[in-house]
Amino acid sequence: MSQVLTQGKWKFSPIPNIEESNFNKSLERFYDMGVSGLVRENLQNSLDGRLIDNNEPVVLRVKTGTIHKVHIPGIDEVRERILKLEGRNTYTNETITHMKNKLNQDEVKYISFEDINTRGLTGAKNGQSGSKKDTWGIYAYNKGVHFEEDREEMEVSRGGSHGIGKIASNAASDLHVMYFANCDANGDQHLGGTVQLIEHFYNGKAFRSTGYFTDVKWENNNSKFYPYENSFNQVFKKDTRGLKIIIPYFREEYDDENEIVKSICDSFFISILKNKLEVLVNDKKINKDTILQYVKDQAYYNQDITEAKKEFTPLYVDTYLNTTAKEITVSNGVKDFHFQLYFRYDERIPKGRVAIVRTIGMKIEDFIVASNATKPFNALLIGGSDEDAYLKSLENESHTKLSKDHFNDRNLKRLATRFINNLSKEIAKVIEEAIKENNPTDGKIDTQDILYIVESHFKKDLENSLGTVKINQDKSLVKSTTRQSQKEKRGPQEKHNKDSKDSKDSTTNRKRDPLKRQKSNENIDDNQEGKERYSAHPDMVERVILENKEMIKFNFSQSDIFAGENACDISLSIIDGMGVEYADEFQIQNSYEGILDMNSRESCAYRKNVIKNVQIRNGIAQLQLNLSRSFNRSLKFVYYVEV
Repeated sequence: MSQVLTQGKWKFSPIPNIEESNFNKSLERFYDMGVSGLVRENLQNSLDGRLIDNNEPVVLRVKTGTIHKVHIPGIDEVRERILKLEGRNTYTNETITHMKNKLNQDEVKYISFEDINTRGLTGAKNGQSGSKKDTWGIYAYNKGVHFEEDREEMEVSRGGSHGIGKIASNAASDLHVMYFANCDANGDQHLGGTVQLIEHFYNGKAFRSTGYFTDVKWENNNSKFYPYENSFNQVFKKDTRGLKIIIPYFREEYDDENEIVKSICDSFFISILKNKLEVLVNDKKINKDTILQYVKDQAYYNQDITEAKKEFTPLYVDTYLNTTAKEITVSNGVKDFHFQLYFRYDERIPKGRVAIVRTIGMKIEDFIVASNATKPFNALLIGGSDEDAYLKSLENESHTKLSKDHFNDRNLKRLATRFINNLSKEIAKVIEEAIKENNPTDGKIDTQDILYIVESHFKKDLENSLGTVKINQDKSLVKSTTRQSQKEKRGPQEKHNKDSKDSKDSTTNRKRDPLKRQKSNENIDDNQEGKERYSAHPDMVERVILENKEMIKFNFSQSDIFAGENACDISLSIIDGMGVEYADEFQIQNSYEGILDMNSRESCAYRKNVIKNVQIRNGIAQLQLNLSRSFNRSLKFVYYVEV
């Protein structure tokens, strides 16, 4: 960075003019993940920073509370910048308005993540050195970069790989601001931070969107960032070796202690059970001795196995603790990978899922085995170092799904596709074997009586079809015409009535559910994990466009699939006059200014083309969508429903 604004605690780099008027896309992605994405990223970072050759568990202290805004370093400078922000589209304007509405709070909510038995960041005194050895400079000032370990086995087991996870902390703040306090091996203590705004004008100059809480020095006519020594409020203190993340203006919708506890258990139950991780959430301790107190508690998880449709952690824990692993081999066409599969078959389980787990103990996803999403099983898949390295390469940037989409190399993409497909095939074999084992035949069948009955029926049917045979006076054989078929005996009216009845019964038997299940590879958004997706029949959707509103009503009352469901996600897909669908073309924020759930009377969250958590009452879901000025009234949609 050749030039920066040198006044104040926060530093923004000047630019010639504004070219980008949107917030960083990763903010929206991590915001959609909610508190689980925040917890996942920060716990993973702490595990990655564990002390080498130390057998003690990483300890993480999660604390929520309030702080007066005067104790938040440099927050007035952030406030001044936010007041100068100008949006260029509906979504950006909504975000800026939300940020401005939060500026007048005196008491501010915060959350902090402080780790122990970790290395912390190194080289803080060297500032923006550019050296791979100085992890402070990488963490504090570089986007899309993550530190790489010298020891290969340590690097392979690390959870991070894309280098963008730290922005999850910015997404959890109403002002997109976060701080990090560090204490290194020498006891040196420093404080840094970042804020994610948009490119903006301030005091007559244009600036980049990212601001850094840092000092700056001029060396050889170039500016260079150096961190502040930490002499700030106690909330921002870190005086034992390790790292502490502090997020002020903590989002209200994230501030749920139960959800924080669940997020820890959901993603890191293996780490905790293996005594690699211990977490304290305020006064609650989650370790290898106490985790079952939370996983088996109805206050956190539904304990009814038959209702395990979206949350599978209690099942995973039972499967891991009470089954013996079997080895399966999965190939990508070039190399074989060997995994330990913990597998449990139980007819009570409504949806089958496989927890894909890294050796660090972090669950990547609830994997859906192709064509086996509703089979009654539960499983965990864990590999060794080679397997871990390959799984790491397949993770998406939020570490929540195995994916081929981030590969640019066609060959790597092809190998990734083959591996994911083969993973489904190999686990499907185990599922099929378990089904056969648990549903055996009743032994040998005595076919003597069956053959006798078949023979008798055959003779009778043959006799009916040929009629009787008589001998006339000249001893020749003639076919009798006196036997009438049952159709002839009934007469035409009776036959017509029966045919009508048969036709009606046939129609009844062929009646299909108005919701059609979509295959796993059909237009599925990457973020709709663990859900079944159905296309809605046009007859069950009513859509009316008024002056500035659109009303949509979904009638699920005739669907057996949705019996008992009280909420769903609904996605919109554009269809043209020729019936061609454009699955990824539509963005809700470009056409609608807000969505109201008419059942709950609350605003619906949405991302891209998906409306989240739509309430269903008496089989009916109803939405009111406020049209933007740019809305195209001629658009036609097909609707997909996910539960």
